[in-house]
Amino acid sequence: MFFWFAAALLTLAASMAVLMPLTRREPRQSGAGDHDLEVYKDQLAELDRDAARGLIQPSEAGEARAEIGRRILKVAGAQASGDVTARPAARLVGVVAVLAVPLVSWSLYSYLGSPDLPSQPLQARMEADPAKSPVEELVARAEAHLVANPDDGKGWDVLAPIYLRVGRFQDAVTAYGNAIRLEGATANREAGLGEAIAATGGGTMNVEARGAFERALKLEPGNPKARFFLAAGLAQDGRMEEASAGWRAMIADLPTGSPWRAAAEQALAETTKRLSGSGEPAGTPGPSQDDMEAAAGMSDADRATMIETMVANLDEKLRQNPKDPEGWRRLVRSYMVLDRRAEAAAALERGVTALGAGSTDAAALLEFAAGLGLARTE
Repeated sequence: MFFWFAAALLTLAASMAVLMPLTRREPRQSGAGDHDLEVYKDQLAELDRDAARGLIQPSEAGEARAEIGRRILKVAGAQASGDVTARPAARLVGVVAVLAVPLVSWSLYSYLGSPDLPSQPLQARMEADPAKSPVEELVARAEAHLVANPDDGKGWDVLAPIYLRVGRFQDAVTAYGNAIRLEGATANREAGLGEAIAATGGGTMNVEARGAFERALKLEPGNPKARFFLAAGLAQDGRMEEASAGWRAMIADLPTGSPWRAAAEQALAETTKRLSGSGEPAGTPGPSQDDMEAAAGMSDADRATMIETMVANLDEKLRQNPKDPEGWRRLVRSYMVLDRRAEAAAALERGVTALGAGSTDAAALLEFAAGLGLARTE
């Protein structure tokens, strides 16, 4: 009820502010008609002076006065008509428009809006049960706490993996760094830091990320995340035999239900194909049911890194064996799925060149890319 009362008062005040100027009679502004009347009056005065001095005949003076009088009456009639019709009509249109706005808006709001919905201020939502709050509110609550308590290492430790999960990779790097500084290094914190650093570079392993994973392995030699990422870094560097050995040892140590097992097996299979020089396309085949279940247990960054590794392996294999039409189609599709159009376009151009411009395989590749929404001109 209070909402409708306040809305009615505000609407009335706004409408009156617009209506009052429309109801006020404005002083008439001088225009072209007023100028013409002044000219005709001057002509009459001059005509009278000429007649008094005998410069014009009385009959001619009378005809001139009659003509000037007709012109004065014509101008006066036009002004009166404009005052009577034009201005009231304009006022009426303005009044109707002003009254229509609140009527239409109130009708739409009563149909589409929710005036009876209780207010939900941010402070009240942040004080609610965390189990019933969305991730964004939990993050906001944690950030507000850490602004007031920047030395709360446990708070940073809780927030860091959340940042990583929602894709705020640079914030995750900062949070993991603060947690390590305040609470001390653990294998999980160092591995999380390495994952966040790699994610900021699009999944590419750099010196900082590798250092974090190596520190994690010193603290926990069997840490699966650190082992997987370090092997992926070896594969990115072209050290396929070492990468295969790392994944093979990792698989041997992992329990059957580990979410990392399927990812390591997939990466090992791709690397083995490259090393064996098998004629089988070294693409990124669709995930099996085991792969899907394994990926469901990973974070978004883990899944992204796994995909990046497989795509990088495929790209490298095609550089060594470019006469692979199916491989080029898989590579273009993979880059499009990753929303990396520039690299997809570059792969398309490389594939057409490798298969031979004008060949049947190149034409099929172009047609396939066009079906994905990618033109060669890109």
